[in-house]
Amino acid sequence: MSRPTRKTKRTYKIFCEGDTEYNYFENMRSRRIVSLKIKLINFRGGGYAGFLAELKKDSNTNCIAKFINVDGDRASKESEEAKALKALIEYCIIQNESNRTPHILIVNYPDFEYIACLHCPEYKGKDTTKFIVDMLHYRDLEEFKSDEKVYEILHSKNRSHEIMLSKIESMTKFINNEITVNKSRFEIRVSTKYIWDSMGKRSSNMNDFFEVVEKMTGNGTLN
Repeated sequence: MSRPTRKTKRTYKIFCEGDTEYNYFENMRSRRIVSLKIKLINFRGGGYAGFLAELKKDSNTNCIAKFINVDGDRASKESEEAKALKALIEYCIIQNESNRTPHILIVNYPDFEYIACLHCPEYKGKDTTKFIVDMLHYRDLEEFKSDEKVYEILHSKNRSHEIMLSKIESMTKFINNEITVNKSRFEIRVSTKYIWDSMGKRSSNMNDFFEVVEKMTGNGTLN
């Protein structure tokens, strides 16, 4: 008797560098917001060179796309980190130009905590730590970073990623990914450009993550 055919599930991989990001995406995954499996890899602040090293040895098998979610603050402060970020960007560009598994780089400046605050309609650009403590009612920033339900918190009451996306829409983005999605073929094509002179300005291209996942899952929203 022949064995039943084993169906392999295609996967998104999200490479992120800190606990806040990891908890955000993991909380999203655990609530079955995304129907396709997400493989999360947390580098806990390991730096851009660490991302690049892991990407180079990571398998592309059954992977729909790789999202590389990093903070931009170190690149604006340290010349060696700036070089490492440029090397990471160039690697992603090469992968995308070669039509390999798409590498969708997302740079949040200054950091993901800023992006978290943008989920809140009352956030107007003030100090992020003060806002998180005063308005989200955390004891301190470390408690917020370790909260495994951060996605739920940022999608409760009147908060949502749609609010965040509307706020970043008009920003001059450091990374500009031109993305086309063919859902029936599980096919994503990416062309990546960047504007180095905009490094140091508050911005994000987190819209790329939501755009791709919503188109691939067919969901109009991921709440």
